[in-house]
Amino acid sequence: MPQFTYKARRRTGELVQDVVEAPDRPAAISQIERLGLFPMAVDLAKGVAARLERTGGRSRASAGVLPVMLREVLNRKRRPKLQELATFTQQLTNLLKAGMPLASALNSMSHLDSKGIPSEVSRQLRQDVMEGKSLSDAMAKQPRVFSDLFVNMVRAGEQSGALVEVLQRLATHFERFAEVQQKFVSAMIYPAVVCSVGVCIMIFFMTFMLPKFMTIFEGMKVELPPATKALIGLSHFFSGYWWLIPCAIVVLYIIYHRYQATESGRRTIDQLKMRAPVLGRVVRLNLFGQFARTLGTLLQNGVPVLTALRITEQVMPNRIIREAIALTREEVTDGKTIAQPLARSRIFPQLMIDLIKIGEETGDVPGALNNVAHTYENELSIALRVMTNLIEPALIIVMAVGVGFLLFSVLSAMFAITANIAR
Repeated sequence: MPQFTYKARRRTGELVQDVVEAPDRPAAISQIERLGLFPMAVDLAKGVAARLERTGGRSRASAGVLPVMLREVLNRKRRPKLQELATFTQQLTNLLKAGMPLASALNSMSHLDSKGIPSEVSRQLRQDVMEGKSLSDAMAKQPRVFSDLFVNMVRAGEQSGALVEVLQRLATHFERFAEVQQKFVSAMIYPAVVCSVGVCIMIFFMTFMLPKFMTIFEGMKVELPPATKALIGLSHFFSGYWWLIPCAIVVLYIIYHRYQATESGRRTIDQLKMRAPVLGRVVRLNLFGQFARTLGTLLQNGVPVLTALRITEQVMPNRIIREAIALTREEVTDGKTIAQPLARSRIFPQLMIDLIKIGEETGDVPGALNNVAHTYENELSIALRVMTNLIEPALIIVMAVGVGFLLFSVLSAMFAITANIAR
């Protein structure tokens, strides 16, 4: 019977290396898991592997075509949303908490075709794990679904023997970010609906209603007020040249997209977002909370500082913040603390710097970063409510001005006609 060498972790985190006899790799993994271990690597003994390579290499090569094609299909799919990742991770965590072996848990996950993460992902993970790969290595083969943050945290959990705890933290991490994202989207729904309805009403009035009034005005042979002339000019434009509006929107979008694709353009746009009145505060609080939460979660799960900073830099959507993190990573490489280079960037608030400095002095940087994240997430909720409360009256004023201009233009023309009849 073939022999398999393996590396595994006990639940206490202790590393175990040994040899088992089994008919194939899946049976070897099942045997290791029955011993209460988390397998990290399972390989054929060298002599057995060489014999199988000489006799069965061709059949394995043909059998590997399907997984390659499957990965190509998955790579063309969109990235899953944060809530979808949170649901997937929580389901896997619950199965492992119940005492189910990893391969069996992934097999159960393959029957759950959740939105955003199809069942093929779980089937591919299970196949790779049954072949002796670790879960983190299997996830690294699907970068479209699992980010560097996800893979590195799972790898840290495997090395420490705390995979279930790490997956639970990952699920909580994605749920928090999804909640923040949902709050921002909810805050913008009402203003977007009001603006859309208002614009549609004004276009309908100038395109369909105003021409009927214009027929009356032209029949009276009266000099119309300037406001009415301006409104009639707008009506002619919307009636005859309405197609210019979508064309202009498309052109502006293309210009914006191309400018944003450049390094200087992206940097300028990100800087404007952070400095914008009202909205800028919301953007900054979101970025600071995301930075602290991501870095704190990585450090808490045993990811090295430089790797955690690199992953956090890749996750951040703002170019200004990414540049500050890159400079911090370079200085940390030289032996400096995190707080000092962050302070020199003059991007991050003093409260964050002070809390990180205290965490470095007490040896609990992850705890300090999680406190920072919690603080800014609470402030973000308040800032979103304030922004919504400011936008609502501003929209009412804008709509009132637009409707008032329409009424004034029509009524002033009616008054001019009445005065002319009276004379």
